[in-house]
Amino acid sequence: MNPFAELLEERVNNYAIIVRQSLNRSIAKSLSAVKPLLSPSPLSHGGCPKIVKAQRSETGYCYPMERRILCEFATIFVLAATSALPAEPSSSVDPNEGWKLATQSKSVAIHTRPHPGSSLKEFRAVGEIDAPSGAVHAVIDDLENYPSFMPYTAECRLIKRESDSIITYQRLSPKICADRDYTLRVQKKSWPAAAGGLVYLNWWKPANELGPAEKPGVVRVNVCDGGWLLEPSGANKTLATYSVYTDTGGLIPAFLANRVSQIGIGRLFEAVRKQVKEPKYSSGDH
Repeated sequence: MNPFAELLEERVNNYAIIVRQSLNRSIAKSLSAVKPLLSPSPLSHGGCPKIVKAQRSETGYCYPMERRILCEFATIFVLAATSALPAEPSSSVDPNEGWKLATQSKSVAIHTRPHPGSSLKEFRAVGEIDAPSGAVHAVIDDLENYPSFMPYTAECRLIKRESDSIITYQRLSPKICADRDYTLRVQKKSWPAAAGGLVYLNWWKPANELGPAEKPGVVRVNVCDGGWLLEPSGANKTLATYSVYTDTGGLIPAFLANRVSQIGIGRLFEAVRKQVKEPKYSSGDH
């Protein structure tokens, strides 16, 4: 099994306990809109009453519902870990306001802030990568090879090059639930850094109307904004800032979705740090 697949499976199994406990404590607060679904009729899942009764857990809901919730949980993890392209600041929201430190390790600090009109949060992660900014940017731009190193990326291809952007299609395959896909418009800028080298900025937004039509069995993601800011930081080092806001819908309570996004972002930094060691990226401008 792919090492990341093993990690994700372990995370899902570990967080299954959290999901059960959290649903018990906060179902009225976080899942009131779907409360009827958590008390299905004996035949609502296509089985006989005895089978369904046997599937009921100690928390009082059926295994099929638990599986559906865990599926959404895993999907959020995957999207947070693969949306690897800071959104360019908008005129209505100050990009530097409202951030609070959520978690910090030796390798990355993750901040969050509320997103207007949503209980899901925006994330900004900052960490140092032991490679020049040009090499790190080469990894981020290596779209065709995303399936080989970006977690759960089954397909990634360039659709079109425009004067100031590219259009790219990605399909994610979490394995334990339905595939997800989206088309993005990615814009790029670079400029000289004061201390030498180049600063790179990639930012993107969904552009599903420019990509393939929706496919049966594949869930279309319509909200997924984010990007990378890569700044030289001393000799052969890069200060990387990654920002993302994504909403896959589903049944996961917002506080769990926000938590799993933090985990996914940490895995993303690990994947980039590992990939940039490949010799082919050392020829990037830096």
